[in-house]
Amino acid sequence: MYIRTIKVPSSRGTVNEYVRVVESYREDGKVKQRVVADLGRKDFLQALLPGLERVLRGEPRLADQPPDVDILESWTWGPVLLVRALFDQLALGEIFDQHLGQPKPREDAAQIPYADRAFVLIANRLVRPSSEHGLARWLETDFVCDRQGRRFVPRWHRRGRVQVHFQQLQAWYRTLDRLTAAKSAVEVALYHRLRDLFSLRPDLVLYDITSTSFEGHGPEGLATHGYSRDGKPQNVQVVVGLVMVAGWPIAHHVWSGNRVDGTTVTEVVRDLRERFAFRRLLFVGDRGMVSAENLTALEAQGHGYLVGLRRRRNRQVDVWLQQVDEGNWVDCPMGISAREPKPPLRTRGQEVGGPDSPQRVFVIDSDERRYYEQAKREQAMERTRVALAKLQQRVADGKLSNPEPIGAAATRALPAHHGYRYYRWEIREGVFHYEEDPLRLPQEKRLEGRYVIATGEKDRGLLDAVAWYKQLMDGERSFRHLKDVLAMRPIYHQVEPRVKGHIFVAALALLVQRTLERRLDEAGVELSANQALQAVETVRLVNFKVDKKRRQGVSTPSGRARQVLNAMAITQTAPPTPTDDPAELM
Repeated sequence: MYIRTIKVPSSRGTVNEYVRVVESYREDGKVKQRVVADLGRKDFLQALLPGLERVLRGEPRLADQPPDVDILESWTWGPVLLVRALFDQLALGEIFDQHLGQPKPREDAAQIPYADRAFVLIANRLVRPSSEHGLARWLETDFVCDRQGRRFVPRWHRRGRVQVHFQQLQAWYRTLDRLTAAKSAVEVALYHRLRDLFSLRPDLVLYDITSTSFEGHGPEGLATHGYSRDGKPQNVQVVVGLVMVAGWPIAHHVWSGNRVDGTTVTEVVRDLRERFAFRRLLFVGDRGMVSAENLTALEAQGHGYLVGLRRRRNRQVDVWLQQVDEGNWVDCPMGISAREPKPPLRTRGQEVGGPDSPQRVFVIDSDERRYYEQAKREQAMERTRVALAKLQQRVADGKLSNPEPIGAAATRALPAHHGYRYYRWEIREGVFHYEEDPLRLPQEKRLEGRYVIATGEKDRGLLDAVAWYKQLMDGERSFRHLKDVLAMRPIYHQVEPRVKGHIFVAALALLVQRTLERRLDEAGVELSANQALQAVETVRLVNFKVDKKRRQGVSTPSGRARQVLNAMAITQTAPPTPTDDPAELM
């Protein structure tokens, strides 16, 4: 064995030198090296050198020698600290205490409030999304405690494929059951809290729908086959509708997997009127969800609407696009996308349809979106062209000669990249020909970067319509968070209340995440919620001994972590100190 040093650049631009113990060994006739131990930074070791020499020689420690420090345990603490602060700002603990109640002694000997257990489920959904089984592994690496500072620890007991103790799993399942039972009251209480915190104006309601699939059979009657939005038509699913006001998720609904989107609208509007006391609202959605019958019903009840129209398979949309006057655009400074770059990229709009139309119709044109869609089309066209050229060569080489297999091969090549939108083909005198479609390709180019939206609000103009539709786009991003970032799918539960509880936890985690995004934006911190959670992972909780006395401390946060903590006004980073035994909860 021998000593080796290695230079490592730091995030601050400096270069630190580290000392390692390395040994050589022979493998498959080759001499290799491996690291036996990392001794630490060279400059730190130089300061400790006299003490190290005394220890190695067995000499007694001097009176002025630094105390012996022994690291016992270390956990990731920052993400849970951050979620706890958000939890407190939303008063979720108080709301849960009020509506979830307390566990009975026979259900939970430790009498851990449901509010604290719900916090664990929501924090896990944000920090490391997993099943209730995976949650136990997270509890080993992260310090997760209740409001008294008592740490939740995993309880292992292998039974077949299940490794978590049944009693601990049951505690999480009972929490899901309580959340499901209290969902209606909790959502209303949270809405009032959001209204007080952020001065919400409940005049614009965004509504969107997704589906989420099951691993297994799922609850009978709820989990059924239907239109799959996650690419798993073979799996049973449920349909989830999310309601947002001013960018905040305030309610969600869960229906059977075969529920048709348009049939949910009147039920959602009725719930907003009865449960949240909404009077008149402006309902924003897409055309696939808001049918003509729903629009008529909304107007009959005195509500307004704004819908984004499907761009394809809608002849009227193409007619409106052809009515666009290129010299009549109006600049929309707020843009369609919250991430849209500054000029010279523009978002513009103009009204089409004429004065006799029963609704107002606007065409929105976004440079950023056009460049994106144009690049995607050109990529798809090139890939389709290559496939068709190969097929043409196969026919020319005589490898395919009958029209039927040639047509089958062309039919397979076109859908892969939506090639049927750009090319057409034919067989003439045994030769395969393909060319750009003179009808469909120009229609596709007219769609690039352009949206068509319609509203029944006669007294509102183009800029209002663009601002509303921008919120719809923001709502769609929220749905992607709900589905993907929070890993709502797939669901493994087979009991209906727990399926709904699982989805409720994901919706609550989305609300907490949006609150974090709001606080970061207010503080001018240019980090996403996920980046903020990753940044504070540098905050660790450490248990150690100093001369055989147990101590606990929190590591110094990194620069980005400090930005996040400051944005949340977090000054106290240490967890609460438990006053009662036990200090750990199973």
